[in-house]
Amino acid sequence: MRITGWSGGLAAATLVLAGCGGGPGGGGGAISDGGVVLAVLNDQSGIYADTSGRSTVEAVKMAVDDYRAKYGDKAVAKQVEVVAADHQNKPEIANSKAQELYDREHADVILDVPTSSAALAVATVAKNKKKVFIDVGAASTELEGKACNKYTFHYGYNSYMLAHGTGTEVTKDGAKNWYIVYPDYAFGQDMNKTFSTAIQGAGGSVVQSDPTPFPNDNFSTFLLKAPGLDPKPQVLGTMHAGGDLINLVKQYNEYKLRDKGVQLALGLLSMSDIHSLGPDALAGTRYTTMWAWTFDEQTRAWADKFQAKVGKRPTSNMAANYSAALQYLEAVQRAGTDNSDKVVAQLEGHSMEDMFVRNGTIRAQDHLLLHDAYLTEVKAKSEVKEPYDYEKVLKTIPAAEAFQPQPDPACKL
Repeated sequence: MRITGWSGGLAAATLVLAGCGGGPGGGGGAISDGGVVLAVLNDQSGIYADTSGRSTVEAVKMAVDDYRAKYGDKAVAKQVEVVAADHQNKPEIANSKAQELYDREHADVILDVPTSSAALAVATVAKNKKKVFIDVGAASTELEGKACNKYTFHYGYNSYMLAHGTGTEVTKDGAKNWYIVYPDYAFGQDMNKTFSTAIQGAGGSVVQSDPTPFPNDNFSTFLLKAPGLDPKPQVLGTMHAGGDLINLVKQYNEYKLRDKGVQLALGLLSMSDIHSLGPDALAGTRYTTMWAWTFDEQTRAWADKFQAKVGKRPTSNMAANYSAALQYLEAVQRAGTDNSDKVVAQLEGHSMEDMFVRNGTIRAQDHLLLHDAYLTEVKAKSEVKEPYDYEKVLKTIPAAEAFQPQPDPACKL
């Protein structure tokens, strides 16, 4: 394995599949540039680095290892390489890094890309380059809506899934009046829209919604405003993530808004956020997630492997990227080539089950992965039995209910 430094925002690890001869559909001769290149483009140093970051690169390398172990000398590719870059949560940098990865690094697929504005930029590059992009880290439904294209897939979660889990369930439980605060970029704007729709559909109302600067470390203006709104909101719904969410929760607790009758609901929460804050900072708070490492024996077994390799438990984003990388390699195996059009054809409509995906299907009309999601609650510290044991799954949301029931008419593949 060859690993280069992180300076300049790029890293690479090459895994040679020893003894690989020809594979299905023509074998190695059908692989461009001598091997398959998986590129991870994400936040390596900013507010989403703990949620995703360099540990996600390790998860993708684990997928390569498992592909190699499964197929051995029958693997289509003789060589699989993992490269990575830091987009710094900026769409203009994501655009240039994506072009660099596709052109200079010969990436066959780009994975992850948290930050919706960055993901939308990469989707455009993928379309123009006719190269595969599997987004995991962004929530914007535009990826399967007006920004969809033949080469882009949305894998893991989106704002509809988050809203129709948390927004619907919290409202049905009696918290009818919401005050929503959201980061002022594509992700937050989309979350505000989908949560407002879900809350209203469940019989609630949004008293007010306010955009906040992104990134941001001071939310006092918005938090102090909440109890004085008319009518008074029963819920503060925050649509932030990563470092922004951690700062907001600390200040929410500092101002004792729960004691003032304003409970907290989270649009998006990662296990890394709970770990940073400590479970008691969020105890009893409900949220919707795409995966939990303690869900069953299969998820726990993979989390054990990840911890042995990386030294910590994986977030749902890391698990999703492992799955996306493995499913991409399986599509290459079925196609017998890394040709983008042929791999896309193998992914469209494909049904799957793995340690991350349950009841999964990639909808052919819009390239959205449909799968089970989970309504989850943060445990109190007294309930935590081992490190990172923070999540209590309350119920499974079936795939058919978790995501948009019909493709967006704006999607024209």
